[in-house]
Amino acid sequence: MEYIYAAMLLHKAGQKIDEDSVKKVLEAANVKPDTGRIKALVAALDGVDIDKAISEATVAAAPTAAPTAAPESGEKGAEKKEEKPKEEKKSADEAAAGLGALFG
Repeated sequence: MEYIYAAMLLHKAGQKIDEDSVKKVLEAANVKPDTGRIKALVAALDGVDIDKAISEATVAAAPTAAPTAAPESGEKGAEKKEEKPKEEKKSADEAAAGLGALFG
């Protein structure tokens, strides 16, 4: 995850995401850089629109809970029924699809 964070930090700062820059960020964070992982990350992010990938991942991760109606104040002694919002379960493949967008 440190490698992704380094790339995201560079992107946010408006810097070019290249091997040397990622290595410097990792070293500044006291992480021993693995050149193979850095090369793989840079290659995976080549040509990827990171802003678009972030916006799509943010939209996919937003909760979709329906608001519940408040009980009417005129009903005295009425029992409250708690309704739990139905959760849509996503398969592991669907959940991983958003993350895969970061890697091209």
